[in-house]
Parts: sequence; C-alpha cells; structure tokens
Amino acid sequence: MAAPALQQPSYLLANLKADWTIKPFHQKCHELSKIIDEYPAKELHAMFPWLVESVFGSLDGILGGWNLRYLQARMAEYNIAMDFLDPSGPMMKLVYKLQAEEYKYEFPVSYLPGPIKSSIQAGVLPDCPLFHNKIQFPMSGLLLLNPFEYYMFNFASSLIAPKNYPPGQHGSCSDSAYFVLVNTYLKYFLPTEGNVPPSPFSDTRGTVASPAPRSPSVPYVGYGGHSTSLLKRHITHQPSVNADPAAQEIWRSETLLQVFVEMWLHHYSLEMYQKLQSPQVKLALLQYRLSMSSMLCQPPAPPGSGTLHTYQEPFMPSEEHVLVVRLLVKHLHAFSSSQKQEAIFSSPSPHSHSSPLEELKRVVVQRFVQQKLYVFLQHCFGHWPLDASFRAVLETWLSYIQPWRYTGEKNNTQADGQNRTVPDKWASFVQENLLMYTKLFQGFLNRAMRTDLVNAKNALMVFRVAKVFVQPNLSEMIQKAEQLFLEPEHAILQRQNRVFLTPSHGGSFLSSRQPIGTDSVFKVKSHVYSLEGQDCQYNLMFGPDLRKNVLKLIQIIGQARQTAKRISDHSTEMAANNSFLSWFSIGSSDQNNTFNGGEMDDMGEGVKKTHEFLDKALDYLCQIFRLNAGQLSQLIVNVAAVDDEGASKQLPDCIPSENGLLLTDLGRLQIINGLRRFEIEYQGDPELQPIRSYESAFLVRLMFQISSFINARFGDHMETLCARQDLLGSIGRHYLRSSSKVAEHRRKSPVTRQMRERPQRARLSLRVLASYRTLLILLLLYMLLALLSFGVLSSTGLILLVSFLYELLLNFVHEKLKTP
Repeated sequence: MAAPALQQPSYLLANLKADWTIKPFHQKCHELSKIIDEYPAKELHAMFPWLVESVFGSLDGILGGWNLRYLQARMAEYNIAMDFLDPSGPMMKLVYKLQAEEYKYEFPVSYLPGPIKSSIQAGVLPDCPLFHNKIQFPMSGLLLLNPFEYYMFNFASSLIAPKNYPPGQHGSCSDSAYFVLVNTYLKYFLPTEGNVPPSPFSDTRGTVASPAPRSPSVPYVGYGGHSTSLLKRHITHQPSVNADPAAQEIWRSETLLQVFVEMWLHHYSLEMYQKLQSPQVKLALLQYRLSMSSMLCQPPAPPGSGTLHTYQEPFMPSEEHVLVVRLLVKHLHAFSSSQKQEAIFSSPSPHSHSSPLEELKRVVVQRFVQQKLYVFLQHCFGHWPLDASFRAVLETWLSYIQPWRYTGEKNNTQADGQNRTVPDKWASFVQENLLMYTKLFQGFLNRAMRTDLVNAKNALMVFRVAKVFVQPNLSEMIQKAEQLFLEPEHAILQRQNRVFLTPSHGGSFLSSRQPIGTDSVFKVKSHVYSLEGQDCQYNLMFGPDLRKNVLKLIQIIGQARQTAKRISDHSTEMAANNSFLSWFSIGSSDQNNTFNGGEMDDMGEGVKKTHEFLDKALDYLCQIFRLNAGQLSQLIVNVAAVDDEGASKQLPDCIPSENGLLLTDLGRLQIINGLRRFEIEYQGDPELQPIRSYESAFLVRLMFQISSFINARFGDHMETLCARQDLLGSIGRHYLRSSSKVAEHRRKSPVTRQMRERPQRARLSLRVLASYRTLLILLLLYMLLALLSFGVLSSTGLILLVSFLYELLLNFVHEKLKTP
C-alpha cells in the first residue's frame, strides 16, 4: 500500500542523485538496471518519482530530462535510452515491480488539460473511468495514481510540456526517440496480432497487477461513449475474483489509451466539455435510443448550447503533437480492423463470449477517440496558421476518415493505379462519423479559399483532400448518411411501433434486434446530436450552400493557375535575360521593382507541380460534386477574362475614399492568390532611399552632399528656370524635377491624397553617378574614345554633349505625345 507520510531517508536515492550528473549516460542506465533487478520494491519506491522526472523532464518544462523529443537515431544515447524504456526493458520492469505492491504516487491536477482541470476544481468528476477513485474530495489538487498510470501520465505529458531545446538540435519528428517509443508502446499494449504479454510479476498470491479488473460477463455496451460510460462507471472498479487472465491484463491497454487520449486530445472549450458531460444530453440520447422523441420530452435547449462558438482554451498544439496524434489514429484503425471475424458478426450482448481484447477492438475508435478527436481537429482547423504546416493536421484528419487504408487488405487496389473503391462494409463507419466528413470538409473549404494556392505546398493540400473524397462509393455513402439524418422523427417512431418486439413477447427496448435501417438512423442522429447538440443547424455537404463555396473555390483555383502561368512566363523571361553582366545590375535599374530575378526563380520552382496539383484537384472536385464540363469551362473562361482585365489594370479591387484606396474583400482575395498587386514604391525623398546593392555607398553619400550644396546655393534660380514656358523651361523641368517622372506611376499605388499633393521643388540629383551600371558604361565609353585618340577632357565634353542631345530628343518626343 501507500508508503507512510514519515519515511526514513532513502540512501539509494541520495546516492543516485549524487552520481547522476557525473557519470556518463550509458553507465547510469547500466547501474539503474542492476539496481532495479537487485533491490526490493520498498527501496525502489522512493526513487521512482525522481527517476521518472529525470527521464521525461519536469511537468513545467524547466527540466528537460533525456529530451526524448529531439533524441535522434544518429546520436549515441538513442539505442541505450530505447532499450531502457522498452516495454520489456528495465524501466517497465520497475513499474511492474512497484505495481505488485500497490504503491500510489501523486500527480498534480494543475498539469492536466484545461477542461479536465476546470471540471475537477469545480468538484465535478470527469466522465472517464481513468479518474475514478483517484481524486479526493474536498480537493487536494492531486491525483493518486498507481505506478503504471503515473509512468504513462508523465510520458504523455512530456509531449505537450513546453521545452527549451538548444538551437539547431531539432530533427525529424518521426525519427525522434519519443515518436518511436509511442509507436512501440502502441504495438505492445494494443497488439494487432495475439494478446498483450502478461505482467512478469503476477504470482500465486493473486493477480495484483490490475487495480480494477473488469468482469468478463460485462462487455462494452454499444457504440459511442455515453451509454458505455454510464454503465461501466459502476462496474469498472469492482474487483472480480474469478476474472480470467486476459481480463486481468487488458487494463493496461485501456489505461495507456485513456491517458493518451485525455492528455493529447482534451484541449478545447470548457463549455463544450461541460456539454459533453451534461446528464441532460446523455438522458436525451438515451431516450432517443429508447424510441422516445427527445424533442417532445425535453425542454428546448438554450441557443448555442450545442455549438463551438464559445470560449476556446488558449492552447495550440505543435506540429509534433499533431503528428503523434496521427500515429495514434493510424494504429487504432489497424488495431480495430484486426478483430476476429466471429467477433465482428457477433451481437454485442452481455452474453457474448468474445475476449476483452476483442471487445476493446470493437469499440476503441468510437468510444475512446471519436468525440475528442472531432473537437480537437475542429479547433485546429479554426486556429492553425494559413501556411503549409497545416499539412500535419490535414493528414491526421484524412487518416481518421480512411480506416480502410489500415486493414492490411491489398486486393481492392485497381490495376490502373486509380483510387481504391471503398468497400460497402464501411458505410456504417461513415454514418457514425458523418461530421468528421462533412463539417470538417466545410472547414477545409473555408481555409482553402483564404490560402495562397500558387504555393505548391498549399495546392498539394487541396489535391490531397479532393483525391480522398473522390474515391468511388465514398460520396454515395456520405449522401446516404445525410439522408438518414434528415429522416423525420415521427416517421421513425411509426416504423418502430410496427416492427419492435414488445417486452411481453421477448423483446426489449435495449434489444439488438432492431431493423437495420432504423438502427442506422439512430446511429447518425446520436452521433450528430452528441457532438453538436440538439439545436445544431446541419449544412448538407451536397446542398446548395456548400456547392456555392465549391464553385468559388474552383474560381480561385483557376485564378491561381493563371497566376502560376504568369509567374512561370516571367521567370523564363528573366532567366533568358541573365548574363555575366547581371552582377552590375545592367538588366534593370528600376529601384522600385518588387520582384527581382532571384525571387522569381524561387517562386517558379514549384510552378509545374502547382499546375499538376490544381488540374487534378479541379477534375476531382467536378467528379465529387457532379459538375459537367460546360460549367467548368464557363468558370475558367470567366476567370481568364477577369485575369486579362486585371493584367491591364494591375490594381486589386478597391473603392476610393478621401484617404486613398481601400481594399475590398475581393481585392484581398486577389492579392492572396497573386492575381493582382499594387506597384509598391518608395514614397519618401528619392535622395534618401536606402543604398542599393548596385550602388557605391561612398559615391552615394558624396553625390548627395554635392547635390545638396548646389540645390541650396542655386535653388531659387532653378525654380525660376523651371517656371519658364519656353524650350529652356522644358529642359530645366526634365533635368531638375525628376520626381515628376513617376507622378503618373504613383496613381497606380494606394498613396494618400496628402502624398499625391505634396509639392515638388526643383533640384539637381547626381545619385545616378553612384551606380555601378553608370560607372561601367562611362568606363567603356572612355576606353572606346581613347582608342579613337580622344583625350580625357574632349571625351568628357563629347559624352556630356551626346547625353544632353539624347535627353533633349526624348523630352521633345514626350512633350509631343502629351499634346492632344
């Protein structure tokens, strides 16, 4: 039992702490293994909490422990740590050794996920057997856990605890020791073949490894977590002397799964958590399954009680966190699909003789994962940044809604490599997870319409979703499930009254011998109401509202394709113009050009992939929502017409105001997808622009000082010259008011009225002489004139004369073109 409050000081623990920072890693693990083998549980009891913290780090993240989240296979400590923490290794041997003596350890409630912590602090017992008999009321702020639970709680918490790693030591998440260890534990305690290996410390004294053995006569009940939890709450912690060994060992599988789900997926709104725990909701669902009209028997729910538009816990999972959740989802699908055929077709009655492990396989996804994963993913869909890192969330969602990928069956792959046909047996899974398909698809549409689809990574995500939903049979299954949900309650009740057996004739309201169609309706409606509440407004996936959004997404995809093509053409043109003189920036002297050659090269790398992904996504969306070729062609033609107009205007959609141009929602969408853009220009003093890479910093500063001296000395004379209306005035304005050259261009930029009306004074600018391009041209001209026997002074005079005549001719032509 638990150790007394006053203990003798542990000399073993004191020696371990003294040597922990001195000895090398491999020696510490070797000595710990010997200590675990040789010392009795009474001595090991005191060192266990310290050892767990030393391995996984402190709960507050200050101590990093072994830093399993960045420990990679290439590191020397990797294999030693994996062997020590293996399910059959020394650490788990210590856990079993302490488990046999029924020691208890304290875990602070404050480090539980927000909804669970708030519920416990409010005096409400969470509806999860994991927390039963572990909380003392009045609240002490601590959970009393057995060694296995304490170990798994700390292991799971280390994923979400804040960590401060040294810079440059992050590697691939899938190669980290933590990720591999999660996979190892899942395969060991939730095996797809065989049973869970028995605990090595069960002996003739009795099976003490399980703190709460389940009676073999009471299996899991039905689908979903509600009825199961209500019935199981009263039996889970009742000891059973006659329980078979399999029932004794299954508690470790349940504990590991419950800890992972509660610690990793229980992060969402407190109101949502309270709704899921509400006895009224459970009673309404139970009455619905008892063929009662919950809409008539229950008072109307308050507005918004079944929605997620409430306070959200300030928690955003990391990409690593989501990838580990995906690993859990994939393994649970494989675990569930590995149940024996006789267990699949047997009725889930209390008299069923299937093993506890087979019962767990039958309900593991629906009972343990579905509810919390749905809200977890919905939180991520609404709060994750609009960038390519969303791929981790996306793949987790797609893994859950495709359980047929993890059955191990390879015979349903078509020879041509196209999408596999979804077997009809998965129709019940689609019905029981309808919101996972429809509601989250709508959430993805909203994200996709606000994402830059010119980026190949974002285009890939649209392609991936379209490819999943285009699988043969899947659309039909979703539509069938939606029809079941929309079936009126009174029609169901009339049908039930005709076909149900009465109790007097051997029937029961809880009988499993219900009509298949009626039972399917119950499953769909129970699923939707349990997750979204009875007042939810369900939006059909193939209804008119969502169809409009799909057509809008198709238009955005068409715009993204046009933009990608324009980028590709411009990138090709820039590459053709490059030469060995590009170091001197001879190709372009526009100081306000926002897209240089290097940027265009970077953006053009994934253009081909973008085109491929978007083209296939368009094809798949047309198949899913049954759009004909004429509708698609008309949408693309409209997009091309808008794109041509935008190419000529080059301005996003704006509305004029007294302070300049204001972007509309359409304009923002055009900018996000790269369809249109503003000509971004420097609006300050041209002489004070930052020094460019193609300019000499020394010459820029020198020319500025010379220009400033001349402008201060002869500014009034230059103003008088520019005010004249003859040829000299025109020449003066051409050379002394260079800022007027960009006046027309500034109309294409969203500058304010004050900046457009800023007066322009006449002044001389010599900054052009600081450009490497100008200096190179002058050097070449001097060399050419030297070959023609011109001296330095005569060469300078000739260059100035030719430049003057050239600029004069350009100015004359410009004035003629402006004259109507």
